[in-house]
Amino acid sequence: MATKSKFSLLQYKNRLADQIADIDHRTLALWAMDCAQRAMPYFEENRPEDRRPRKALSALEAWIKTGAFEMAVIRAASLSAHAAARDVGEESPARSAARAAGQAVATAHVPMHAISGAIYALQAVHRATTPQDADDAVEAEYSWQLERLRRLARAAH
Repeated sequence: MATKSKFSLLQYKNRLADQIADIDHRTLALWAMDCAQRAMPYFEENRPEDRRPRKALSALEAWIKTGAFEMAVIRAASLSAHAAARDVGEESPARSAARAAGQAVATAHVPMHAISGAIYALQAVHRATTPQDADDAVEAEYSWQLERLRRLARAAH
């Protein structure tokens, strides 16, 4: 008998939104980058020659380090990562990981994109896990995400 997953993007999105209300822009960007990086192996194992999502995370890292914001650079990096996701084709962990990178880099422009980066990372975990283990794997990743966010927020103060 197949196990029905309890995974709900909206549920996790709402839970994360409650956690980020008072967190500064740079910290959210760091967190989004960390969440997306944890999902990157799903993409890189599937498409090892495609560096677009990794380049998107590098663009975000440069913004975090320098604070120098160029909309054209951030937008191009995000769109490129999302194009990589489309090129994967089917819904898969690889596609979700590339989308996580595309949303993470967009955090440089709009802080709330951090949530979408984290959600796509959770989706990658969900898609990479057997139906029997998916809920536990997503909850474990979500717990890591929250703990990482709390640590980054404490370090920023």
